Amino acid sequence: MTDAQAAKQWFGHPRGLFTCFFTEMWERASYYGMRALLVLYMTGSVMQPGLGFPDAKATKIYGLYTMLVYLMGIPGGYVADKLIGHRRAVLVGGIIIALGHFSMAVPGLPFFYLGLLLIIIGTGLLKPNVSTIVGTLYTRDDPRRDSGFSIFYMGINTGAFFAPLVTGWLGQKINWHIGFAAAGVGMVFGIIQYVMGQKYLTPVEERPTPQTVAIESTKSVADEPKGFTRQEWGRITAACILTLFALIFWAGFEQAGSSLTLFADRATQLVVLGFTYPSSWFQSVEPLFVIILSLFFAWFWLMLGPREPSSPAKFTLGLFFLSLSFLLVVPAARYFQQTGQRVSPWWLIGLYFLQAVGELCLSPVGLSMVTKLSPARVVGLMMGVWFFATAMGNYVAGWVAGLVGTRPYSEVFMIAFVTAGVVTLILTVLIPVIKRLMAGVH
Repeated sequence: MTDAQAAKQWFGHPRGLFTCFFTEMWERASYYGMRALLVLYMTGSVMQPGLGFPDAKATKIYGLYTMLVYLMGIPGGYVADKLIGHRRAVLVGGIIIALGHFSMAVPGLPFFYLGLLLIIIGTGLLKPNVSTIVGTLYTRDDPRRDSGFSIFYMGINTGAFFAPLVTGWLGQKINWHIGFAAAGVGMVFGIIQYVMGQKYLTPVEERPTPQTVAIESTKSVADEPKGFTRQEWGRITAACILTLFALIFWAGFEQAGSSLTLFADRATQLVVLGFTYPSSWFQSVEPLFVIILSLFFAWFWLMLGPREPSSPAKFTLGLFFLSLSFLLVVPAARYFQQTGQRVSPWWLIGLYFLQAVGELCLSPVGLSMVTKLSPARVVGLMMGVWFFATAMGNYVAGWVAGLVGTRPYSEVFMIAFVTAGVVTLILTVLIPVIKRLMAGVH
């Protein structure tokens, strides 16, 4: 790639951010489009029968599947770091994901489970490595870094917004398998876009200069220093601690695809002016809020300058808003429990607004934090560790959602509120300790 290509900008950011933005947008469109249907397909919705699984079985499968999707980020990051590189891992992962969705488009349980398996493997290769590529487009001290990840995150939520509107309508109104096929088509679009834009993905440290050309001609992997310095170990420890708290966040946040999906389908009004809309459309509400707020957050962090909250402080805010979101919906759940009457959709809309604020405080900041705190030679593996927290959070989310079959919605949501609230207080106390471990990284 020439210097002129490397210097190209997109909204003041490296041109490669554009490629990563749309690759992740289409991948997330396929993932969230399918996720919006998954529990409803297994249990059946008010609009169309499904597989007839009990709630506990369906949410357990959902939790196990979503856990493995993110857990595979660890071997996926390792494979990219040591064997095939980040860019090739993203391409191979996208192809496998598309095959998984098309498998689910074929009726029959064997094809259903095969599709889930392929999506798990493919996402493990694509998800951590496309985020890692975004980090390589900036130097560690580039002030645009956090805002770049926020813009990247807007791409994620653009896909997550429009996909359930398409797959939800096709799946619940027409046929489940047509909805799954539509998710596969979205991934194919992502693969095409990624191949066309790869030329812009050269890491900033690798852009050719006379000095780097001379150095690269003689350097080998064996030249890397062995082990880590004390400062590097401290930063790795800080990243791991924050990752642990992120696990709690995702355990609550991922109720969207399980208990909150069932609450939307069974306890929320689905008719507006005589039009009955699919309950899966609620899955588009939170991403829409993220899209609206993403540019504001990108601007807000830059505007604060030296007063910008640290990464641990942003994590604390994320957990606080998550806790508040479940407290908000508890009265609605109690009303449904007492009267049996469906509640206004505004309760879920309010919940998803608060969760969007919490997500923007934690998730894009977490991606940026991992790339800043991790030594360069293990950043792919550390990104996999970050997604390990998401994985375990998803599993816990499925386990908690399974309580819906035996306990009222209000009790499940109250458990989520109390847990997130307690963890918020603990992290608030630990902020100074974590900042010291970060050794100057903001």
